Amino acid sequence: MTEKFIKDALMLWATIDPVGTLAVFAAVTSHLSAQKRFKTAVKAILYAGIILIGAIVIGQIVLTGMGIQLVSLQVAGGMILFLFGLQMIFGNEFADTSSDSEPGHDIAVFPLAVPSIASPGAIMAVILLTDNNVYPIEVQVGTTLVMCGILGVAFCFMLAAGPIIKVIGLNGAAILVRVMGMILAALSIELVFEALNLFELLGI
Repeated sequence: MTEKFIKDALMLWATIDPVGTLAVFAAVTSHLSAQKRFKTAVKAILYAGIILIGAIVIGQIVLTGMGIQLVSLQVAGGMILFLFGLQMIFGNEFADTSSDSEPGHDIAVFPLAVPSIASPGAIMAVILLTDNNVYPIEVQVGTTLVMCGILGVAFCFMLAAGPIIKVIGLNGAAILVRVMGMILAALSIELVFEALNLFELLGI
């Protein structure tokens, strides 16, 4: 059981990626005050937690009921992530993404909660790691607690964004946006390639 939870922690760490989340958070919140940055971090973690717990509880049932395979979800997620990466590279939207300048848009939801924290890979991982046909309820609960712990680490990392922004400045944050966009675009291509390989292995 302990070995299973250690493996779960490693997989969830890789897919939730608290370090990568810190970089994205620092980039897209560089224009916010410290108080708004803290509120944004809290909301992003809460939204991502709700999404991931929802995926654990009903994700497998919904996908099975709709006849959607996990690899298809990975392809769709990769395409969305690629478009988001391009937006970060070529756009300047993140300089004006406060809720005041764009009513109804909350960066805590997009791009932080989704697709940065609750990434397509993280959603797919929590569904696989809590497979109803393989793991009993107590194991699924344990995996959920492991996931919550990693979300807590991601939250602590985001709180460290303030000092980072002070060091790199707004110009550094703008550069960080472009660099992270390139990394996310590359990651999205990897997600699609992995899914296509799975399609090939499954003979789909």
